[in-house]
Amino acid sequence: MGEKVFVAGATGAVGTALIPLLVEAGHAVYGGTRRADRAAALEARGVTPVVVDVFDAQALRDALVRIAPTVVIHQLTDLPQDLNPALMAEAVVRNARVRIEGTRHLVAAALAAGATQMIAQSIAWAYAPGRAPHTEGDPLDLGAEGGRRISIDGVVALERSVRGAAGLTGTVLRYGQLYGPGTSNAAPKGASPVHVEAAAWAAVLAMRHARGGVFNIAEGSPEVSSEKAKRELGWHAALRLSQEVVS
Repeated sequence: MGEKVFVAGATGAVGTALIPLLVEAGHAVYGGTRRADRAAALEARGVTPVVVDVFDAQALRDALVRIAPTVVIHQLTDLPQDLNPALMAEAVVRNARVRIEGTRHLVAAALAAGATQMIAQSIAWAYAPGRAPHTEGDPLDLGAEGGRRISIDGVVALERSVRGAAGLTGTVLRYGQLYGPGTSNAAPKGASPVHVEAAAWAAVLAMRHARGGVFNIAEGSPEVSSEKAKRELGWHAALRLSQEVVS
């Protein structure tokens, strides 16, 4: 029998890829979006739409208490279409707010609703300079400046909120640079890319196998090691929506 799963950011790139995997696995999926015009599309995919803004703490809490999900999956970002360079300076600030304030509200709502597991999207290019490939125990780049420092502060706050919530098994997935359908890149790009469908599979496998912690989710590269995810979650970078993973 499936579980009740609330996906925050259900219409984003990873959320869109994740929804069919959860539905096919038999879970009752509730998809969070702040845009009412996207509710019908979610419903058509077998998802119960939940129109709510993550910055409205009370409305978010009320929604999750009503749903009572066992698992909350945090795939929220606030980035411009195609990562338009002209818009990125403002987007970095907005995205950090999602990670800091939005995550704090989501964790509080999950706890109020009696959820026992939270899985959250982070990034795999936040490590401090040093010996590579980076593993999950390496320090984050707290010495960064400018826009990168804003992003790092957001990542640190998100990961601390998710992993530090008493009563929740908190798992952080540090995704590499996403590519594939619904993303800004058709082909691999960046030092540690990952296909969006493989990223979605990581969330499903974390639901099944993770006992909390941090996992790099990226294709093999000199920069980032995903050996922990392969070993503990059974994840690999070639996973796509058409595949079935036996638990």
